[in-house]
Amino acid sequence: MSTELTPADPCATEFLDRAEIEVEGRLVDASNATLYCGLSADGVQAHCVYKPISGERPLWDFPDGHLAWRELATYLVSEAAGFHVVPPTVLREGPFGPGMVQLWVDTDEESELVDITAPDEVPEGWRPILRAEDGAGNPAVLAHADVPELRAMAALDVVVNNTDRKGGHVLNTAAGVFGVDHGICLHQEDKLRTILWGFMDEPLGDRVRAGLERLSRELDGELGSTLAGYLTAEELHALRTRTRLLRAADTYPEPGNQWRAIPWPVF
Repeated sequence: MSTELTPADPCATEFLDRAEIEVEGRLVDASNATLYCGLSADGVQAHCVYKPISGERPLWDFPDGHLAWRELATYLVSEAAGFHVVPPTVLREGPFGPGMVQLWVDTDEESELVDITAPDEVPEGWRPILRAEDGAGNPAVLAHADVPELRAMAALDVVVNNTDRKGGHVLNTAAGVFGVDHGICLHQEDKLRTILWGFMDEPLGDRVRAGLERLSRELDGELGSTLAGYLTAEELHALRTRTRLLRAADTYPEPGNQWRAIPWPVF
Protein backbone atom coordinates (compact mmCIF):
# COMPACT_ATOMS: atom_id res chain seq x y z
CA MET A 1 0.00 0.00 0.00
CA SER A 2 1.36 3.42 -0.93
CA THR A 3 0.91 6.66 0.99
CA GLU A 4 0.63 10.22 -0.30
CA LEU A 5 3.14 12.81 0.88
CA THR A 6 1.83 16.07 2.40
CA PRO A 7 3.57 19.45 2.81
CA ALA A 8 3.58 19.03 6.60
CA ASP A 9 5.60 15.81 6.43
CA PRO A 10 8.96 16.51 8.15
CA CYS A 11 10.68 14.33 5.55
CA ALA A 12 9.14 16.15 2.58
CA THR A 13 12.32 17.79 1.27
CA GLU A 14 14.34 14.60 1.79
CA PHE A 15 11.72 12.71 -0.22
CA LEU A 16 11.80 15.32 -2.99
CA ASP A 17 15.57 14.94 -3.15
CA ARG A 18 15.60 11.19 -3.69
CA ALA A 19 12.27 10.19 -5.25
CA GLU A 20 12.11 8.96 -8.83
CA ILE A 21 10.66 11.59 -11.15
CA GLU A 22 8.33 10.69 -14.01
CA VAL A 23 7.15 13.49 -16.26
CA GLU A 24 3.37 13.34 -16.77
CA GLY A 25 2.62 16.64 -18.47
CA ARG A 26 3.48 20.28 -18.98
CA LEU A 27 1.80 23.41 -17.62
CA VAL A 28 1.35 25.21 -20.93
CA ASP A 29 0.40 28.61 -19.46
CA ALA A 30 3.82 29.01 -17.80
CA SER A 31 6.36 31.26 -19.53
CA ASN A 32 9.24 28.88 -18.67
CA ALA A 33 9.38 25.09 -18.91
CA THR A 34 7.14 23.86 -16.07
CA LEU A 35 6.53 20.13 -15.88
CA TYR A 36 3.97 18.20 -13.83
CA CYS A 37 5.60 15.04 -12.55
CA GLY A 38 4.90 12.00 -10.44
CA LEU A 39 7.22 11.09 -7.56
CA SER A 40 7.68 7.73 -5.91
CA ALA A 41 10.08 6.17 -3.40
CA ASP A 42 9.71 3.39 -0.84
CA GLY A 43 5.95 3.12 -1.23
CA VAL A 44 5.39 6.87 -0.90
CA GLN A 45 3.91 8.84 -3.78
CA ALA A 46 3.40 12.50 -4.59
CA HIS A 47 3.33 14.93 -7.46
CA CYS A 48 5.59 17.88 -8.07
CA VAL A 49 6.33 20.83 -10.30
CA TYR A 50 9.73 20.44 -11.95
CA LYS A 51 11.26 23.53 -13.57
CA PRO A 52 14.53 22.59 -15.29
CA ILE A 53 17.12 25.34 -15.51
CA SER A 54 17.58 24.41 -19.17
CA GLY A 55 14.01 25.58 -19.82
CA GLU A 56 14.40 29.06 -18.33
CA ARG A 57 14.09 32.08 -20.62
CA PRO A 58 16.77 34.74 -20.01
CA LEU A 59 15.42 37.89 -18.32
CA TRP A 60 17.22 41.18 -18.87
CA ASP A 61 16.26 42.47 -15.40
CA PHE A 62 17.27 39.24 -13.61
CA PRO A 63 20.60 38.53 -15.31
CA ASP A 64 22.28 36.77 -12.37
CA GLY A 65 21.89 33.14 -11.37
CA HIS A 66 18.83 31.09 -12.24
CA LEU A 67 15.12 31.39 -11.55
CA ALA A 68 15.24 27.96 -9.90
CA TRP A 69 17.75 29.32 -7.38
CA ARG A 70 15.36 32.14 -6.48
CA GLU A 71 12.51 29.67 -6.04
CA LEU A 72 14.60 27.69 -3.56
CA ALA A 73 15.85 30.82 -1.80
CA THR A 74 12.29 32.06 -1.24
CA TYR A 75 11.29 28.70 0.23
CA LEU A 76 14.27 28.81 2.59
CA VAL A 77 13.36 32.34 3.70
CA SER A 78 9.75 31.31 4.35
CA GLU A 79 10.87 28.33 6.41
CA ALA A 80 13.46 30.30 8.38
CA ALA A 81 10.79 32.83 9.34
CA GLY A 82 8.40 30.06 10.36
CA PHE A 83 5.83 31.26 7.83
CA HIS A 84 5.57 27.91 5.99
CA VAL A 85 3.67 29.45 3.07
CA VAL A 86 5.77 27.97 0.24
CA PRO A 87 5.45 24.26 -0.60
CA PRO A 88 8.53 22.11 0.13
CA THR A 89 11.13 22.92 -2.53
CA VAL A 90 14.54 21.52 -3.50
CA LEU A 91 17.13 21.79 -6.25
CA ARG A 92 18.08 18.48 -7.83
CA GLU A 93 18.77 16.59 -11.01
CA GLY A 94 15.77 15.67 -13.10
CA PRO A 95 14.94 14.18 -16.49
CA PHE A 96 16.06 17.41 -18.24
CA GLY A 97 18.94 18.34 -15.98
CA PRO A 98 19.12 20.25 -12.71
CA GLY A 99 16.16 22.34 -11.68
CA MET A 100 13.65 23.22 -9.03
CA VAL A 101 11.37 20.49 -7.72
CA GLN A 102 8.42 21.66 -5.61
CA LEU A 103 5.74 19.53 -4.02
CA TRP A 104 2.44 19.82 -5.87
CA VAL A 105 -0.52 20.92 -3.73
CA ASP A 106 -4.13 20.51 -4.86
CA THR A 107 -6.21 23.66 -4.55
CA ASP A 108 -9.72 24.01 -3.18
CA GLU A 109 -11.40 25.80 -6.09
CA GLU A 110 -14.56 26.33 -4.03
CA SER A 111 -12.67 28.35 -1.42
CA GLU A 112 -10.50 30.90 -3.21
CA LEU A 113 -8.72 33.56 -1.16
CA VAL A 114 -8.36 36.13 -3.97
CA ASP A 115 -11.19 37.06 -6.30
CA ILE A 116 -12.75 39.72 -8.53
CA THR A 117 -16.36 40.43 -7.60
CA ALA A 118 -19.09 43.03 -7.93
CA PRO A 119 -18.72 45.75 -5.26
CA ASP A 120 -21.73 44.46 -3.29
CA GLU A 121 -20.51 40.85 -3.40
CA VAL A 122 -17.14 41.22 -1.66
CA PRO A 123 -17.14 38.56 1.10
CA GLU A 124 -17.39 39.84 4.65
CA GLY A 125 -13.99 40.56 6.15
CA TRP A 126 -12.18 40.62 2.79
CA ARG A 127 -9.84 43.47 1.88
CA PRO A 128 -10.61 45.42 -1.31
CA ILE A 129 -7.45 46.22 -3.29
CA LEU A 130 -8.47 47.66 -6.61
CA ARG A 131 -11.67 49.06 -8.09
CA ALA A 132 -12.14 48.83 -11.85
CA GLU A 133 -14.61 47.80 -14.54
CA ASP A 134 -15.11 44.42 -16.15
CA GLY A 135 -15.24 43.84 -19.90
CA ALA A 136 -18.87 44.89 -20.01
CA GLY A 137 -18.22 48.15 -18.18
CA ASN A 138 -19.67 46.95 -14.86
CA PRO A 139 -17.88 47.96 -11.63
CA ALA A 140 -15.65 45.27 -10.16
CA VAL A 141 -13.43 44.90 -7.11
CA LEU A 142 -10.22 42.91 -6.66
CA ALA A 143 -10.11 41.70 -3.05
CA HIS A 144 -8.43 39.09 -0.86
CA ALA A 145 -9.27 37.31 2.36
CA ASP A 146 -7.91 38.23 5.77
CA VAL A 147 -6.34 35.05 7.16
CA PRO A 148 -3.07 34.61 9.12
CA GLU A 149 -1.38 32.81 6.25
CA LEU A 150 -1.96 35.72 3.87
CA ARG A 151 -0.59 38.15 6.44
CA ALA A 152 2.56 36.02 6.60
CA MET A 153 2.67 35.76 2.80
CA ALA A 154 2.32 39.53 2.43
CA ALA A 155 5.31 40.01 4.74
CA LEU A 156 7.26 37.37 2.81
CA ASP A 157 6.55 39.22 -0.43
CA VAL A 158 8.00 42.39 1.08
CA VAL A 159 11.26 40.84 2.28
CA VAL A 160 11.88 38.76 -0.86
CA ASN A 161 10.79 41.67 -3.08
CA ASN A 162 8.30 39.57 -5.02
CA THR A 163 7.70 41.12 -8.43
CA ASP A 164 4.79 38.89 -9.44
CA ARG A 165 2.34 37.87 -6.68
CA LYS A 166 -0.70 37.23 -8.83
CA GLY A 167 -4.00 35.94 -7.49
CA GLY A 168 -3.34 32.63 -9.19
CA HIS A 169 -0.13 32.27 -7.21
CA VAL A 170 -2.10 32.05 -3.94
CA LEU A 171 -3.32 28.50 -3.33
CA ASN A 172 -5.85 27.50 -0.72
CA THR A 173 -5.49 23.78 -0.05
CA ALA A 174 -6.57 21.15 2.44
CA ALA A 175 -2.98 21.21 3.74
CA GLY A 176 -2.82 25.00 4.19
CA VAL A 177 -2.34 28.22 2.24
CA PHE A 178 0.66 28.41 -0.08
CA GLY A 179 2.25 30.81 -2.51
CA VAL A 180 4.00 29.57 -5.65
CA ASP A 181 6.01 30.91 -8.61
CA HIS A 182 8.87 32.78 -6.93
CA GLY A 183 11.36 32.77 -9.78
CA ILE A 184 11.47 36.56 -10.05
CA CYS A 185 12.05 37.47 -6.42
CA LEU A 186 15.02 38.79 -4.45
CA HIS A 187 16.26 41.51 -6.79
CA GLN A 188 18.33 44.18 -5.05
CA GLU A 189 16.22 47.01 -6.54
CA ASP A 190 12.72 47.66 -5.20
CA LYS A 191 10.24 45.93 -7.51
CA LEU A 192 7.44 44.75 -5.20
CA ARG A 193 4.30 43.88 -7.20
CA THR A 194 1.62 41.96 -5.34
CA ILE A 195 -2.14 41.72 -4.94
CA LEU A 196 -1.75 41.41 -1.14
CA TRP A 197 -1.97 45.11 -0.32
CA GLY A 198 -5.00 44.76 1.93
CA PHE A 199 -2.99 44.96 5.15
CA MET A 200 -1.08 48.16 4.37
CA ASP A 201 -0.45 50.48 7.32
CA GLU A 202 -1.63 47.81 9.78
CA PRO A 203 0.63 46.38 12.53
CA LEU A 204 2.51 43.24 11.56
CA GLY A 205 1.17 41.26 14.49
CA ASP A 206 2.94 38.85 16.80
CA ARG A 207 3.39 35.97 14.37
CA VAL A 208 4.96 38.03 11.61
CA ARG A 209 7.02 40.11 14.03
CA ALA A 210 8.49 36.99 15.65
CA GLY A 211 9.13 35.46 12.23
CA LEU A 212 11.09 38.47 11.06
CA GLU A 213 13.19 38.39 14.22
CA ARG A 214 14.04 34.72 13.56
CA LEU A 215 14.75 35.48 9.92
CA SER A 216 17.14 38.30 10.83
CA ARG A 217 19.13 35.99 13.07
CA GLU A 218 19.23 33.26 10.44
CA LEU A 219 20.33 35.66 7.72
CA ASP A 220 23.33 36.55 9.88
CA GLY A 221 24.10 32.87 10.31
CA GLU A 222 23.69 29.61 8.42
CA LEU A 223 20.85 30.77 6.17
CA GLY A 224 22.91 33.73 4.98
CA SER A 225 25.79 31.41 4.14
CA THR A 226 23.46 29.11 2.21
CA LEU A 227 21.79 31.92 0.27
CA ALA A 228 25.19 33.29 -0.71
CA GLY A 229 25.41 30.31 -3.07
CA TYR A 230 22.27 31.42 -4.92
CA LEU A 231 22.15 35.23 -4.67
CA THR A 232 24.61 38.00 -5.42
CA ALA A 233 26.19 39.88 -2.52
CA GLU A 234 24.01 42.89 -3.41
CA GLU A 235 20.84 40.80 -3.40
CA LEU A 236 21.67 39.21 -0.06
CA HIS A 237 22.45 42.61 1.45
CA ALA A 238 19.12 43.96 0.13
CA LEU A 239 17.28 40.99 1.65
CA ARG A 240 18.82 41.70 5.05
CA THR A 241 17.99 45.40 4.70
CA ARG A 242 14.35 44.81 3.73
CA THR A 243 13.93 42.44 6.67
CA ARG A 244 15.45 44.95 9.08
CA LEU A 245 13.36 47.85 7.77
CA LEU A 246 10.09 45.90 7.89
CA ARG A 247 10.85 44.88 11.48
CA ALA A 248 11.61 48.48 12.42
CA ALA A 249 8.47 49.84 10.76
CA ASP A 250 6.33 47.13 12.39
CA THR A 251 3.59 47.85 9.84
CA TYR A 252 2.79 46.61 6.36
CA PRO A 253 4.04 49.08 3.74
CA GLU A 254 2.08 51.11 1.23
CA PRO A 255 2.66 50.66 -2.52
CA GLY A 256 5.53 52.64 -3.96
CA ASN A 257 4.87 55.30 -6.58
CA GLN A 258 7.94 54.68 -8.74
CA TRP A 259 6.79 51.41 -10.30
CA ARG A 260 3.58 49.50 -10.96
CA ALA A 261 2.62 47.95 -7.61
CA ILE A 262 0.12 45.34 -8.85
CA PRO A 263 1.08 42.64 -11.37
CA TRP A 264 -0.75 42.39 -14.68
CA PRO A 265 -2.69 40.35 -15.34
CA VAL A 266 -3.75 40.02 -11.71
CA PHE A 267 -4.43 36.28 -12.15
